Amino acid sequence: MSDEETKSDPIIIKKYANRRLYNTGSSSYITLDHLGEMTRAGVDFKVVDAKSGDDITRSVLTQIIMEEENRGQTMLPTPFLRQLIAMYGDSMQSMVPPYLEASMAALRRNQEQFRKSMAGAFNPFEAIAKQNMAMFEAAASMMSGKNPPEGSPPADEASELADLKREMAELQAKLEKLGKK
Repeated sequence: MSDEETKSDPIIIKKYANRRLYNTGSSSYITLDHLGEMTRAGVDFKVVDAKSGDDITRSVLTQIIMEEENRGQTMLPTPFLRQLIAMYGDSMQSMVPPYLEASMAALRRNQEQFRKSMAGAFNPFEAIAKQNMAMFEAAASMMSGKNPPEGSPPADEASELADLKREMAELQAKLEKLGKK
């Protein structure tokens, strides 16, 4: 068997009558919490009934969701659950699984885009902070009569920095006054 085939094969988890789960990949007993962690990590697994060999992955995943919901990690609002239950037996029932899968895939893509944009949003602040620090160092060195550090902004930028700091202090004072009203 090649490495690619091994990677694509799901780990087999055996569920015994006593509710114990056995991970055949690690040769150890695990809990539902472990399966939840594996799911969040993107590990592919299949849960089978140890006696019959039936695939019971869906019911075990549902059980994990129920445990998370009972712990207060609620993601499934009551109206959504009611609507989902109402779809059972409906003529449109067969349309629900692919629709939910497509919706979750879109949510995952949006979540990833949001994370990337938030990470990018903080980088400009870092650059501004570095620039401000360089201007502060240049101003401090000018006041002490030393040569400014290499790569420091010119003196006129240092005076602009002082003006900006003064303006920011004034704005802060105004904001504090407005907050007290």
